[in-house]
Amino acid sequence: MSPTNLDLDTLRTLVTAEELRGYGRAAERLGRTPSAVSLQMKRLQDDVGARLFRKSGRGVALTEAGKQVLRYGRRMLELNDELLGTVRGAAAAGSVRLGVTQDFAEDVLPQALSELRRLHPRAQVEVRIEGSGALADAVEAGEIDVALALGQHRRAGARPLGEVGLVWIASRAFRRVAGEPLPLALLGARCAFRQQATRALDEAGIAWRVAAISPSLGGLWATARGGLGLTARTLLGVPAGLRAAPTLFGLPRLGAFPVTLHVRAGAGALADRLGAIVADVAARALPEGRAARRA
Repeated sequence: MSPTNLDLDTLRTLVTAEELRGYGRAAERLGRTPSAVSLQMKRLQDDVGARLFRKSGRGVALTEAGKQVLRYGRRMLELNDELLGTVRGAAAAGSVRLGVTQDFAEDVLPQALSELRRLHPRAQVEVRIEGSGALADAVEAGEIDVALALGQHRRAGARPLGEVGLVWIASRAFRRVAGEPLPLALLGARCAFRQQATRALDEAGIAWRVAAISPSLGGLWATARGGLGLTARTLLGVPAGLRAAPTLFGLPRLGAFPVTLHVRAGAGALADRLGAIVADVAARALPEGRAARRA
């Protein structure tokens, strides 16, 4: 009896549906009808020989067997894409423009660029490090091709990768003085973390003041390490010498921010490949359990 060969196109539909959290959205993204996607899923279930889906409210969810197929499917697609990227990319030249927030600049960015260089050694890359809002604007304006951002999940075409929690951060020597406004070290007024932190303090009735302000993350860390005030960020890239906690000094919780990938429509195969690399590296960098729909 000859072995069954799973269809990679069908596996890609499954993975896309899980990433977009809906088979209707997957059909739209892949240019298929919902009935065609349903037929693909039925064929996949028949090929595997196990029940992959169960009812969940008005929709469907994956069974344990379905989660296994999703996990292996991702690996199979990664190998497929890596093989094609390696063979085709060795001789391919081109340029691509990438933007990331400062939170991802020290960890995710170098890894993604290293992987891109391995697959496309002749590609030219323009890198931009800015705030999330500015990066999402730049993708929509056609100024960059790929962006990794925080808090931009409502943008058209945003692909959710997971989320990161916000925490309060201060130097180990910092002490909160009772009866005095809470000193804060902040980035510019457009910073979403700044907006979230000050909103939470206002809602909790806690008086605060701007003790230090910086246009760069490096400057922000310096002011925090110098003890000028607390700041609010994610745990990504927090320097040594600082302590961080969701309720540091009894302050209110700040919640979580979604991590999203933005790829300019029609940017080309190189941008799509870079987007896939950035998505994979970023998802691995997220705290365990916070990656979007990962089996």
